[in-house]
Parts: sequence; C-alpha cells; structure tokens
Amino acid sequence: MRAVLEARRKAAAVRVEELEAELERVRGDLADAEEVLTRRANVTGRPKTDKLDAVWLAKLAERGMVRASFVPPKAVRQLRDFTRTRTVFVQERTRHKHRVDKALQDAQIKLSGAVSDLFGMSGRAMLDAMVAGECNPRTLADLAKGSLVKKKAALIEALTGQFEEHHALLLRVLLATVDHLTAQIQELDRLIAHTLEEVTTPRDAGAGPSAGGVNARVLAEKLDAVPGIGPATAQIILAEICADMSRFPTPEHLVSWAKLCPRTIQSGAKNTTGPAGQGNPWLKGALGEAANAAARTDTFLGARYRRIVKRRGHAKALVAVARSILVITWHLINDPDAFYQELGADWHQRHLNPARKTRDLVRQLQALGHQVTLEPVSA
Repeated sequence: MRAVLEARRKAAAVRVEELEAELERVRGDLADAEEVLTRRANVTGRPKTDKLDAVWLAKLAERGMVRASFVPPKAVRQLRDFTRTRTVFVQERTRHKHRVDKALQDAQIKLSGAVSDLFGMSGRAMLDAMVAGECNPRTLADLAKGSLVKKKAALIEALTGQFEEHHALLLRVLLATVDHLTAQIQELDRLIAHTLEEVTTPRDAGAGPSAGGVNARVLAEKLDAVPGIGPATAQIILAEICADMSRFPTPEHLVSWAKLCPRTIQSGAKNTTGPAGQGNPWLKGALGEAANAAARTDTFLGARYRRIVKRRGHAKALVAVARSILVITWHLINDPDAFYQELGADWHQRHLNPARKTRDLVRQLQALGHQVTLEPVSA
C-alpha cells in the first residue's frame, strides 16, 4: 500500500505517528510540501479545493513526480524530541541567568564585572549568601575561592550597592528556576544517553547475520574528535541527520538538504548565487556553534575560517566552516572505519603552488609601484 501525505512540520509528525503502524511504506511516501506547493503554483487556472488537491497529489505520486520527505525512524524521532527540548531548556536557563545579572545591576551591584562566571563556585556562593540576607560586601568577598581571592578589593567594590529585601526575594525565585532547569537538563542528558544506545547504523548487506550496525553512542564519540564539536553538539547532529546515510548518497546531498550551500541562479550566460535557504534550524544552530568554536582553534578548520574571512566576511566564513564540519560528519558516519585526522593549521601553506604564490606576490609589489627582479637562492 502506498500513501502520500501533504503536511507541514508538527502536523506531518502527528500524521506519521498515526499512520506508521498501518502503512508499511509511509516513511518513504511523506510528500515534500514545498515541492508540492511549487508544482501546484506552476499550474495556472486550476481551482483550489482540498479534494482536487488530494487528486492532484495522488497523480503526482503515481507518476513519481514527488520526492519523499526525510522522516527518520521512530527511535531517532524520540532522540530529536529530547535534544530539541534540551536546547530550549539551555536557552531558557541562559535567559534566567541574564535576569539574575539584571536584578543585581538594578541593585547597583556589578558582580559580573569582577567575576568571569556569575554561576561559578564563588559567584554562586555569593548569590546564595545574598539571598540568605547577607549584605556586607567584605563578608561576601570572603566567599571567593581560587584565583578570585587575589581580587578581593575589586569584589568589595563590585558588591557595594543598594541590595534590598525585594531583590533577595527576586533572586530566590530566579535561582530556584535556574536550579530546576539544570535538573531537567541533567534528566534529558540521561534520556539522550539511553536513547543513543537504541539507535544504530543499518547493517551492511554483505555482513553476516550476527553483525550489527554501529551504535550511535560510538558515532557521537567519533564526532567529538572534530574541532568545535562537543558531546552535546554531536548528539544534536545525530538526532537531526540520523545514523543512516542511505538517504544522502554523497556529502553534497547532505549539505544541500541542510541548506549550507549557495543556490545557483543561471540566466543565459550569467551565473549568480543566491541565499542558501533556511534549512533545519536545530541542525544549523548546532553547526553554527561548532563552526564558531572551531574558528578560534589552531587547526585546519580554524585556518580555513581565517583564510575565508579576509575576503568573504565573518558570516560566510562560518557557513563555509559549518559545511566542512558537515562533510566530515558524513564521512565519519558513512564509513564505520573512518576516524577524524587533523591536517594541521599549516596544511594550506604546505600545499600551496610556489609558482602561483610567487606570481601573486610579484603582482602585489608591482601594484605598489615597485619593479621586481627575482633571483633564485643558491643551495
């Protein structure tokens, strides 16, 4: 039995849950809503009703003119729910931490200016003491630990303000909310780790019946070796693109689906590029954070960012690094024997064409008004 369903986002997920138990091939027959809408718009003079749309959709599917949307297996969809909820909770916790700092500044206390992490060991001890009713700046500064002990004078100045009772009550509520979200995030971490054990790559067709696929937890550990990718980012990537790369025959297919490559616009002899598109916001957000972290490292990806940012700008350089990370991810997932190997920050220098580099430097000197004469250095 074949079924075609046109739905967007959450509505599509609900219908898949309802039909998956009854329709064996529903996973491959969920229509791409954007493509259906595009084909419908290209037909002029056609009336628009739900019944006619159903007939139109059935005819398109019958002729093989509708691509199926990417709907991962149930275990991966559950993993998505956990990782996306964790991302929202982390963002919400960050918002409440900012509200704590705002409440302190409202009381003319600039603790964030003297402490690098307001919710570190020393900062949290001071916040708890303030909630308990302690307002003496010297007593609060004595709670400093580690390297902050040397900054007691700055802490006393930062903790001197107009901290009143209603500030303490507000801080108590905000800190309780932060603690609650932290506990929920830890619970989601446990659920994600458990669900990763249930997600595996498909078994190789040539392998024996006892051979199983690679566990998603092992894949997450492999992705963790890539600069910029941490354990949480690796879990998000696996939840969004799945551990089965049969949906994406090549890295270019995956990059195109994630909307990390520019769109080509061709008219006559003129070729231009357009915006990459929206793509999966959860995946692009995780890859953006990974690219931003990798750009600050002394690695191949960091060198790639620094080469591109000089001529294309910060935003496009980050997209290029995110694309490179996604290509690396495809190879690590697709090949169970592949492991990340760092090429080094000097890889581009080691692979430069000496003649081309010499020509470029000579042209730059000539553009500055110099006459250049080259003489080879004797060995």
